Amino acid sequence: MPLVGTALLATAGMVATVAAGCGDGAGAAPKITTTARAGVAPVPPKQGAYFGAWVPPEGTGRPSSSPSGAPSGTPSGSPSGKDAGKPGMAPIARFEQRLGRQLDIVQSYRSWKSDFPGALEKSVADGNRYLLLTWGGADTRKIVQGEYDDLIAKRARAVKDLGKPVFLRWSRDMDRSSAGKRVHSPADYIAAWKHLREIFKEQQVDNVAWVWCPTARGFGGPDAGSYYPGDDQVDWICADAQPGGDYDYRDLSESVKLFMEWARKHKKPIMIAEFGVPKAYGTRRADWLREAAKTLQDPQVKAVVYFNSDEQAENARDKRRAYSVNGDKHATSALRELATTPYFNPRNLPVTSGG
Repeated sequence: MPLVGTALLATAGMVATVAAGCGDGAGAAPKITTTARAGVAPVPPKQGAYFGAWVPPEGTGRPSSSPSGAPSGTPSGSPSGKDAGKPGMAPIARFEQRLGRQLDIVQSYRSWKSDFPGALEKSVADGNRYLLLTWGGADTRKIVQGEYDDLIAKRARAVKDLGKPVFLRWSRDMDRSSAGKRVHSPADYIAAWKHLREIFKEQQVDNVAWVWCPTARGFGGPDAGSYYPGDDQVDWICADAQPGGDYDYRDLSESVKLFMEWARKHKKPIMIAEFGVPKAYGTRRADWLREAAKTLQDPQVKAVVYFNSDEQAENARDKRRAYSVNGDKHATSALRELATTPYFNPRNLPVTSGG
């Protein structure tokens, strides 16, 4: 992964165009545009899609997130052995051990007023993985009025000082009704997005790729697309695509169908930032993941991030919102198949048998 170094002083608005397809002909991806600067901020792989995950920190989430009999350490010969001892990396290293490969992307979550980067973000930046920093939102009107300018500038400088490419996913799921009181309206959201970008530009932050991420479900009911800031403001188009607790069974292809139809109209790489198979699917989880792998091998999909957590479950019996594959031998095996498929290993990282 490239170092930023003095290149951070380059123009933040530089536009790079990358050929993201696998060749000409049927199924080839469109030419993809991005405001991110190649070699400094994350840009799509020329072929395939990065594979990443959200792995909760130790001591958080539901008790069911921690598998019984899980390895307590990571052998030094595994893909993650040298990183297991870094702050915040032990759960990720164990997850990578089970997958049999290192992640391309490690996701972290920070609330609006949280200081970052923290230990995990610094550890990720210190290695050969991309950081996907999911940053919580705030009242959009207060942002535009300048109430948070000092906070935003401080965060911008902190991200710049990491000196490595960072995916920044700000105020995800802005289309949810629960976000209405702080988002207010699509116009308010877009104005706030542009305000953040302008401050990052003033701070000469070039190592960020801006990831716009509503829910996939928002394209079937509420108009999630109305929150889109524009192709000149977005580097990656993203969706959170969990099946939802109101379905007995739903393939990923159905969850993302309307989002994908919308995304085809934009020459942007697609990221599926939170997808997961519910524990409620039982013995069908492995088949769900194998079908998901087919759906995600789309020439415009350039990054996929598994949500390996049960923290959204309302209680221990809520299996429809529990997505961790820990302790599920068949689901883990199917996710390992997905992660080690060449399409999802565009950097050709070493692969082991897992376990």
